[in-house]
Amino acid sequence: MSPTLPVEVSITRYFNAPPERVFDAWLVPRTLGQWMFGPRVRDENVVRLDVDPRVGGSFSLKVERKGELVDHIGTYLEMDRPHRLVFTWAIKGDSDDAPSQVRIDIAASSSGSVLTLVHTMDAKWAEYAQRTQDGWNTMLDALAGLF
Repeated sequence: MSPTLPVEVSITRYFNAPPERVFDAWLVPRTLGQWMFGPRVRDENVVRLDVDPRVGGSFSLKVERKGELVDHIGTYLEMDRPHRLVFTWAIKGDSDDAPSQVRIDIAASSSGSVLTLVHTMDAKWAEYAQRTQDGWNTMLDALAGLF
């Protein structure tokens, strides 16, 4: 029996901002609270956003949704400002398995920058692929609104 291949969600988005601004928006808690989480993005409240932006550093992005505390956690695996950011992604307490991985590549374009996001998940999460893509699209729409 061959191993099951992971599931990848891939999104490309253009931003009217230089790569440095787009890259930094992923690492500054105050900025994350304007586009990744909070009432501007979905029906939730930001509780606390902790970020240690270095390779090996971690993040904890806590929000309250429908009366429940949701803590998005991860570790930064690779940082090459402003070109690449790679981190793990999981919900604290959701699973003891290995977290998924998110890779962000950013390149300059004639009007700003182009971002490619690839979220790689274990095959057992295949049924969540569309929900994952929709979630990232919502967040990236909000990020574009900042620029």
